[in-house]
Amino acid sequence: MNIIQKTGLGLFLIGFLVWIATLTMGKFTLTDQVLKDNLKPNHYEQLRPSLAPMLNKTYATPFGFNDDLANTIDQVNRGYKIQNQMDKAINDSYAFALTKAASHGIIREANVPLFWASIGLAIVGALINILAGLRKLPGIKNDHIYHNSTTSRGWLGIIIGTFLIVFYVIIYFFPQYIANWTFLVDPLSRALSGTPASQWFLYGTLYTLAILVMGIRMLIKYRHNRYQQVRTVSVMFFQLSFAFIIAEILIALSLPYYDFKNMWPLDYDFFFEWHLDSLTSSGRLGMFMLVWGIALFTIGVPLFTYLYGKRWYCSWVCGCGGLAETLGDPYRQLSDKSLKAWQVERYMVHGVLVFVVVMTALVLYTYFTGQSNIGPISSYSVRSIYGFWIGALFSGVVGVGFYPLMGNRVWCRYGCPLAAYIGIVQRFKSRFRITTNGGQCISCGNCSTYCEMGIDVRWYAQRGQDVVRASCVGCGICSAVCPRGVLNLENAAPGSRVLIAPEVLTGNDMLRENHKARMTDTQN
Repeated sequence: MNIIQKTGLGLFLIGFLVWIATLTMGKFTLTDQVLKDNLKPNHYEQLRPSLAPMLNKTYATPFGFNDDLANTIDQVNRGYKIQNQMDKAINDSYAFALTKAASHGIIREANVPLFWASIGLAIVGALINILAGLRKLPGIKNDHIYHNSTTSRGWLGIIIGTFLIVFYVIIYFFPQYIANWTFLVDPLSRALSGTPASQWFLYGTLYTLAILVMGIRMLIKYRHNRYQQVRTVSVMFFQLSFAFIIAEILIALSLPYYDFKNMWPLDYDFFFEWHLDSLTSSGRLGMFMLVWGIALFTIGVPLFTYLYGKRWYCSWVCGCGGLAETLGDPYRQLSDKSLKAWQVERYMVHGVLVFVVVMTALVLYTYFTGQSNIGPISSYSVRSIYGFWIGALFSGVVGVGFYPLMGNRVWCRYGCPLAAYIGIVQRFKSRFRITTNGGQCISCGNCSTYCEMGIDVRWYAQRGQDVVRASCVGCGICSAVCPRGVLNLENAAPGSRVLIAPEVLTGNDMLRENHKARMTDTQN
């Protein structure tokens, strides 16, 4: 590692440590006015007596403040449980708002300088480290990926994975403990939407920054391949514009938050009552959002998947795919290529698709009939189960937290219902395929190593068989890392796919058999 890369890494680590340190900054004082401003009137009456010992008491960190707050709410709820009055129980959703409102001191007064000393410095350091890659010649380089503890499930990779898992658990279930981080992005939130930052704005900001910064890394690493250049710019653009800026501007205009590139069933709460009511009550634009969302998965998916394959969304548009392709690129080689993993993948991803279809049917039944139960099954229980286990734990905690452990497309392979839906269309009715020229294959294994979806691409290449798999996202990395030009991403008539080929062919025999197979498929 040269001096420039070391300098960049050093700056990144300093910024990261300052960012962590900001969690302990500031002071927290709960006042009666804070309670009145942030609690519903009935909850104020319920909690005010029990919170009296905390009033006007100054805490040095958010941790002590939130521990006392959580204990107080639990104590009140235990009393309701004893009295069989659980309908009066109070959830902990107030914790984040109260923590932020009770905060004062340096974290609020110097949030802009602290942003640049932490997140800003980390970005600068990362870019310096990444830009040093321009000193290398274009072309793929393995760079000891299986000898580096960061990219081979070593101790550094385990630390990074642990941090990501803890971060997702906190932001989903305990956001009050990272309220200080939201102060750092408050100015940006107010500039875009006119509102203070929530934990979800913080998450969106960090998510977008990760794609943009690591997207630059992708542009440099794969600068020898035009397809990768355009594809990377595409995911950076869609994340920054549609998922972040436009969605926040809609809030500033008092319109529903809406990501125009997201769709059901990935956007699993699209048909929830609160969302449908929000759209239908927002005038013509709200109705357009509703029609757009329905048309996207009913018409857009079959049409664009037929024309371009799964790649049109999973590798060019999707935010989950965008994070996997940029932040997760250093870990793509960790994807399990075994037959067992493929078998598990098929059952899991299609199982989630069935789950979300059933849940949505129950939700719509409740919406149109007003009845929440079908026999013993409650639509509210089903959606709660899906939201917790799939929407939070699987897609977030496991989907991103396991990058350094299981590769960068864990969610896309095993859990994404939209990927399953698009994959079914691609497998049976699409013009897209990855063609192979096995006669030129030298069995280096680069293609299989770098396949993030766990496909043994070399097996197909050695047989001259087209890669036509429901799981293939068309990222094109297998083609980009092939030293012989064996693999090509192509669109052609579905009937021209080479789905069956002899065991192994070499040289000119491969070319003749390949042509014969294509002619036979076309005639049939």
